[in-house]
Amino acid sequence: MSSPPGGRRLPFVVLVLSAGTFLMGTTEFVIAGLLPEIAGDLGVSVSRAGLLITVFAVGMVVGAPAMAIATLRLPRRSTLILALVVFSVGHLAAALSSSFALVLAARVVTALATGTFWCVGAVVATTAAGPAATSRALGLLMGGLTLATVAGVPLGSWLGQLSGWRGPFWVLAALSAVAAAVVGRFIPADERREAPSVRAEFAALRDVRVWLTLSAMTLLMGGVLATYSYISPLLTERAGVPAGAVPMVLTGYGLGALLGTTVGGRLGDRRPLATLFTATATTTLVLLLLTVLSTSPVTTMALVTLLGVTGFAATPALGALALRFAGSAPTLASGLSGAAPNVGIAVGSWTAGIALTSPLRQTGPPLVGTVAAALTLVPLAALALMHATRAEAPRPRPGTATDQAAGARTQDVG
Repeated sequence: MSSPPGGRRLPFVVLVLSAGTFLMGTTEFVIAGLLPEIAGDLGVSVSRAGLLITVFAVGMVVGAPAMAIATLRLPRRSTLILALVVFSVGHLAAALSSSFALVLAARVVTALATGTFWCVGAVVATTAAGPAATSRALGLLMGGLTLATVAGVPLGSWLGQLSGWRGPFWVLAALSAVAAAVVGRFIPADERREAPSVRAEFAALRDVRVWLTLSAMTLLMGGVLATYSYISPLLTERAGVPAGAVPMVLTGYGLGALLGTTVGGRLGDRRPLATLFTATATTTLVLLLLTVLSTSPVTTMALVTLLGVTGFAATPALGALALRFAGSAPTLASGLSGAAPNVGIAVGSWTAGIALTSPLRQTGPPLVGTVAAALTLVPLAALALMHATRAEAPRPRPGTATDQAAGARTQDVG
């Protein structure tokens, strides 16, 4: 399928896959608003119920690359359908269970399904969009995740208050079953292509540029989410924002993130290097300003919204570069690009939690975020020195006829 030049619309399949990532994002984050209800119903403490968040993140970190390899030889459309079916069954199991251990196991299963859907969906979306619109396609996929924080999570929390915590699980199970049918209807069957090779997937990881890109993802998202994880104390205790206004501020952050992925996706295809450096530098500046100027409620609310814009503007371009550097074996790289931000989130939020209890208090998390965002410039500088944003023809696998006939074609798009 040819790529949409300029401002032409992306293929419809990208929108279908974005709807799937919306469901995945909703299930990952909605649990935070349901912890007291889950803890009370299943007879565990709130802190123990919080393991439902932890195991999902761990499942994503481990599951995304592992499932990328495990499903490599399956047709991509079948893999997407299977992931959505497993996702639905996992939510049904949780909704029907009265055992915390079983709900915990169901969360692990849904995390594996989420990782599978993301790594395969990213490859399908970018293949459909073509090389000229890779960042735009990934921006739309990530837009589904950010839209989940704006709409899916608040709606899920509201439904949970009305019907109990099982209500959102029933709805997600039903919607994912519908999504599986839609994917089966609109995602085209795999075109004839060379048999996938596990060896080729791992060989693609020998390219140091892949790891530099993944490092940038880990650092940047770790810095942004380290701050976001503890944004409520900063807003209420330092900036003096009323507790009732916090959801409005978080909605502004979510809308900013949606705008950031959209704009970053469009700019990242044309000028990846400029987009990455601009987004990272402005994110560092916003986090620094949030550290020193967060005594003003109006300034703080504006900076939180701006953080959503700048913090997510780089992610589509980084994802596109990871797939480009992986060449003709992009599936494992796609899985790792889904795991890398979760590693950053886990380490960043843990470090920010320590900083919050230090003498820095509420300014600790944004200071941790500032350092992490600034460090992101290191792998980006290395990529720039390597001229790594030159668009390359996909690298054929060694020994194939394509390999013997292929010539290198480059175009500087940095």
